[in-house]
Amino acid sequence: MTSAVTTDTSARPGYGQLLRTPGALGFVLPGFAARLPFGMLTISILLLVQHTTGSYGSAGIVAAVTGISMALSAPLMGIFTDRFGQSAVLVPVVLAHSAAVSGLAALALAGAPVWALALAAVPTGASVPQVGPMVRARWAARLEGSPLLPTAAAFESVTDEFTFVVGPVLATALCTGVHPAAGLVTEATLTLIGGLLFAARRASQPKTHAPSATGEKRAFALSYPGLRVLIFAFLGIGAVFGGMQVSLAAFSNEIGNPGANGLLYGVFAAGNMIAGIAMGAVAWKIGPRRRLILGYIGLTAAASVLWAAHSMILLGALGLVVGLFIAPALITGYTMVEQLVPANARTEAFTWLTGSIAFGQAIAVILAGRLTDAHGSSYGFLVPMAATALALATLLALRAKLAPKAPSRIVNASASGTEATARAEATPRTEVASRADVAASATPSPAPAPTSRNRVNERGMGHRVPVTVD
Repeated sequence: MTSAVTTDTSARPGYGQLLRTPGALGFVLPGFAARLPFGMLTISILLLVQHTTGSYGSAGIVAAVTGISMALSAPLMGIFTDRFGQSAVLVPVVLAHSAAVSGLAALALAGAPVWALALAAVPTGASVPQVGPMVRARWAARLEGSPLLPTAAAFESVTDEFTFVVGPVLATALCTGVHPAAGLVTEATLTLIGGLLFAARRASQPKTHAPSATGEKRAFALSYPGLRVLIFAFLGIGAVFGGMQVSLAAFSNEIGNPGANGLLYGVFAAGNMIAGIAMGAVAWKIGPRRRLILGYIGLTAAASVLWAAHSMILLGALGLVVGLFIAPALITGYTMVEQLVPANARTEAFTWLTGSIAFGQAIAVILAGRLTDAHGSSYGFLVPMAATALALATLLALRAKLAPKAPSRIVNASASGTEATARAEATPRTEVASRADVAASATPSPAPAPTSRNRVNERGMGHRVPVTVD
């Protein structure tokens, strides 16, 4: 038995069809509640530490330590999740995170030195619950082999971007209108409540993959070359987020309109959301590897001209274009995990990608901050340009690593109804599906002659989709 959903490929994949997947809303809604606080964390730390120390530089150090700590701990959390289950990991993690955030807030309000705040930021970042990867892992288990999987990836990208639009606004309002520590207190509270609600939805959790009694060793996600290429690509995406945050804030101060920062970043985020919605609504006829490379080419080209924008209108327009190209690269990369990594390591794989974004963002914040302090906002925009160009060069050089580990089996039926199977390396899931289709092809009903037009790629259970050429 499998939890994969058999999908009618004659229907155009869309968000309505996705959300009608049995059991989907049961984990989507609490999953959103549990991940919303993540968008509040960085800005809440920045505003509180700046208030208590009077230094944006000190605040940036504490925030960067939080991001790096999260990036380093996320894959380990993914490994434990694949082995022991989401609830078993999530419950203690959200309890630890709430305690760590409360401790950081208390130290900041007590006037602790920056080194003490940086130390407190380590457990704060390390205990950030990886709810986004857990939701993606539930979609992957529920939709394995379904053409709705890219739609699910697009839906998750839009959800992530929505949290990064709403979260900072909510945190800023709380820190400036209620109390400097109100943002962190709210973040800790929402993480605890949302995380426990999500953990309680056990029915939709992927199966655990503990080591077998025979002593068979489980392969780690990082052992798959394709994932390593994606991790490097996602570092560039993280650098775009971090570089844009710092450079847009610096540009707004340079033109004497600090409030413009929220508007400019909102336009950038809106471009990401618009493209994410469109990605989920389109039935793509080109392979994911080509989509990833094309999306990254557009992202690199758009990020390469940000430094030349010297007006708010032009910078807003360029930011919108950058956002439009982030979603195709981000969504496609997440979608490819289903092809590149086996089910028993997918949560770990998703956390590597999420951690890569966080790590790239943290490094970009530091580099762009130093460049803007020394030379102005235009130099800060060089960080996204350099990072995306380096990631694109890596993608092009190692694109062969992004091919699926095991090619799908191709079946051709002859006019007389006899079976002719083109043997190729296949995963066990494909092997089972192939035998079912071969048995069905043995019936005396006529079948078309084998041509390149009637080849079918067998995926999932009980359905076929046209072969896409990458």
